[in-house]
Amino acid sequence: QVQLVESGGGLVQAGGSLRLSCAVSGSTFSSNAIAWYRQVPGKQRELVARISSAGSTSYADSVKGRFTISRDNAKNTVYLQMNSLKPEDTAVYYCNFRPLGYNYWGQGTQVTVSS
Repeated sequence: QVQLVESGGGLVQAGGSLRLSCAVSGSTFSSNAIAWYRQVPGKQRELVARISSAGSTSYADSVKGRFTISRDNAKNTVYLQMNSLKPEDTAVYYCNFRPLGYNYWGQGTQVTVSS
């Protein structure tokens, strides 16, 4: 059974930094892409960043230059380094993993940026 466990969220002041982690178990992590999404109450979940199995990355325009996604295949973990945080980055952040057409989500971790 595939499980995704996120950690690293919290409360930070604007301009600060946080690093989110998502540990994946029960699947072939290294051969699949993985992504981070975020959701604000009342809005659709949006893609924040994605990293392919080969390490290619893509980002939402709103986070380009501030967020960095990376992966450690030895630890089956994906990271999201978030710098220069803004109040509008406040959301629940979810890890998303889709091996072989399946779709798995983590439980989410709250990020709150105060102004």
